[in-house]
Amino acid sequence: MKNLQLHFKIIADNNCPLYDKGELLALSEKALSCPENKATCLILVREMTNILFGLLDSGPDLEKIEDTTYSCSGCTGLIKFKRISAEDARQAGNQTELPLDPDAEALLAEIQDFPLIQAVPDSQLCRVVRSFRRERLPANTTFISKGQNCLYLYLILSGDIVVSDSSLVIASLGPGDICGEMSYLGGDVAGADVRTVTESEVLSVSGDAFSKLLDRIPELQLFMAKILVQRLTQSNASHFDTFDACMSGWIREMPPAELFQIFHMNQKTGVLAMDLPQGEAKVSFREGCVINAQYRDKSNQAAIFAMLKEKEGRYTFTTGLSPEEMKAAEIGDFMMLLMEGIKRVDESGEEG
Repeated sequence: MKNLQLHFKIIADNNCPLYDKGELLALSEKALSCPENKATCLILVREMTNILFGLLDSGPDLEKIEDTTYSCSGCTGLIKFKRISAEDARQAGNQTELPLDPDAEALLAEIQDFPLIQAVPDSQLCRVVRSFRRERLPANTTFISKGQNCLYLYLILSGDIVVSDSSLVIASLGPGDICGEMSYLGGDVAGADVRTVTESEVLSVSGDAFSKLLDRIPELQLFMAKILVQRLTQSNASHFDTFDACMSGWIREMPPAELFQIFHMNQKTGVLAMDLPQGEAKVSFREGCVINAQYRDKSNQAAIFAMLKEKEGRYTFTTGLSPEEMKAAEIGDFMMLLMEGIKRVDESGEEG
């Protein structure tokens, strides 16, 4: 059986970490071709090899296998796939996504002008829309609580929603805004309460599902990075008056990422001292720029990255620097340090 070329279409995806329903696979006597820009799953290679050997050994009528549903043996998820003709494979290859059902089409029309949706390429819109679940929330409902795990990101469809820390209102949100992203990007524990003022409707997506979207859609990664910076700035501005008066507090109430952003945004000069679970840490700021950092056996950038992982402890800020420190060079661009540190925290959380 020479020049064997079989095409398969994935008809079911049960939490597969690599492939999605509707994607294509191609099998020849020499190779397995996986969906474009996707890694090759070794479990799937083994299953496809068994299929290939069965065909080469018995030489059955190839049309007979069109009605057969195959599946991988699974890892954290699995897929099912069936053989399709070369012409069907060619036509399917020209489609970036399976068509949406009428309800999903209506939802896409409703949210197509939202900033998050505008950031998604047209080829990925169907995948994003399918990831959301619609929820209706009564008025005066707290659906994200400070200090508790937040496992979902929310896109607001309608209603008035506020983000608050005790009696301090940090932000007011409405249709098109998202919430829960600070918990998702900075760790699973929410740093503020989020509640409805009026009856509201939201779309929710789980953290695991949203992680898959971020991995596959670079434009969405960039959008979320911009949102993170904007929200940190808003949060810092609302905290600053109270913070500037006391200049000390608890890390669980204001984590290192927010502290660093506050000193940078307000061009502070002085030393931030933190009593952390693994020892004392110090960061020196000159007009908002980081010029020195020490934590455990680490210094400068490595010390900053290690501090960003901490969630408990106490901080104190003392204004002023020595003449020598006033002449010291910056250890790196502040925003690059912050974004790289948050990325590392996120990656270490996944490994854990």
